[in-house]
Amino acid sequence: MRRLLFSALIAAIIATICITACKRTSNNTVSTAITKSNFPVSVGTIFINKCATAGCHDASSAQNADGLLLDSWEHLFNGGYDGASVVPYAVLYSPMLYFINTDSTNGIPIAEPTMPISTTTSKMPYLTKAEFDTISNWIARGAPDVNGNIAFSSNPATRQKIYLTQSGCNEVAVIDAKTKLVMRYIAVGSGTNEAQHDVTVSSDGRYAYVSFYIGNIVQKIDCIADTVVATCDMTPAFPPTGDGSWGILTLSPDNSTLMVSGFQQRSCVIAINTATMAVNLDLSIYGGGNYTTQYPYMHGLANNATFDTFYACIEYGNEILKWWYETGVPHFKVVTLNSLPATNASSITPPLTPDPHQIIMSPDYSKYFVTCENSAEVRVLSTANDQLLDSIPVGALPQEMAISASQNYLFVACMEDSTNTNSGSLGSVYVIDINTYAVVKKIYGYFYQPHDIAVDAQDGLLFISSTNISPGGPPPHHVVGCAGRPGWYTVYDLNTLQPADANQYTVLVNPYAISNRF
Repeated sequence: MRRLLFSALIAAIIATICITACKRTSNNTVSTAITKSNFPVSVGTIFINKCATAGCHDASSAQNADGLLLDSWEHLFNGGYDGASVVPYAVLYSPMLYFINTDSTNGIPIAEPTMPISTTTSKMPYLTKAEFDTISNWIARGAPDVNGNIAFSSNPATRQKIYLTQSGCNEVAVIDAKTKLVMRYIAVGSGTNEAQHDVTVSSDGRYAYVSFYIGNIVQKIDCIADTVVATCDMTPAFPPTGDGSWGILTLSPDNSTLMVSGFQQRSCVIAINTATMAVNLDLSIYGGGNYTTQYPYMHGLANNATFDTFYACIEYGNEILKWWYETGVPHFKVVTLNSLPATNASSITPPLTPDPHQIIMSPDYSKYFVTCENSAEVRVLSTANDQLLDSIPVGALPQEMAISASQNYLFVACMEDSTNTNSGSLGSVYVIDINTYAVVKKIYGYFYQPHDIAVDAQDGLLFISSTNISPGGPPPHHVVGCAGRPGWYTVYDLNTLQPADANQYTVLVNPYAISNRF
């Protein structure tokens, strides 16, 4: 009997030792995973214990969890199928916070399903307020790794970036070309949403410039620090009497002068000294100076190689305005896009007016291409004599264009092309040979009202922004931190004209104009 009791006691002791050892091993495993994760310990503890778990965001399950792997800091900044989950410093625009938020008083949108998700076999409580605050405060500090490194901070002078305006928010998205993810958001405007319009980057990659549809400003962004460094106030030339509606930007080859078109009844193009960000009235067409009411609602804008001859689309009708300066005096010429008399009134009954929207020069400046919204064409004209060379039918409502000099391709975003039969899609991108004017390909991707295109020749990529502004568009994957329907961008391989990946990179509201850094 004693022997039996002794055996039972020994068995119980061994079992206790085994259980304790198992627990210690398990705890050690978790502790090792936190250390290897490269997250700060307080953040890594939450991610490893509650996010990078079986069936969720661990290596074996991430492909079914939006492709988002959360077992390390490095993997977090690979993003998921919908793009960036965390954007350094951007608490309001980091989607991860939406899905772990359960308290509307946090000032952060709430998205479903709330994470962590419990299953019938694994009950996982939502994050506590302290845990939510830990992650939120970490993102506010830039979401550093355990050593204080901030994602996308290396090589700021040479890093290839794409800048994307979002007309529904006062934030410019900065996209890292290598990962294709939003790496920063830059607050622009003067505090309210002024419907940022166009963006262009200087040829040296040093600065980006943003125009606004509402108000009288153009802003300058430092592309190394990704912050606004100067604002041009155009109010002295245009008092705040309902003007504004600033449109397309174009830079001189030496980056010293910026021109911006005004989509206004009193037609205007303003020149800005980029060093001082002051208006240069001598080179401007503006009210009270070199001004005429004959050419209202200018939009598309281009210049010749020597930056002394300019072209502007008169949005309604059939006119392109061409002007140049002699002894400081502007001389004007109206170029018509068809054989009919010049008009700046739109007609939707035959004969349709072309309604030119955007204009872009060929790489050798021998010709220019014009998108015609009303007639769904791209018209090609010679710079030598402004004669029509060809008319190329494209999809409905052609908007912005981009050129790949290496491929000799012109890319045209056709915003309302209904021939795109992909489920939940609207719009296309036409690829045109700039020498033969042949349509090389019609890209029918997962677009919804694509508006602009950026050619990243350095990485061989094509970035296409989908505005998704129609109420009939596809429902967004998640809400965002400003009011409205989020849009997205998609990325294509410049050489194959095939998708670079299957991702839909969700951003904020009405992603509009897009420009590459180098």
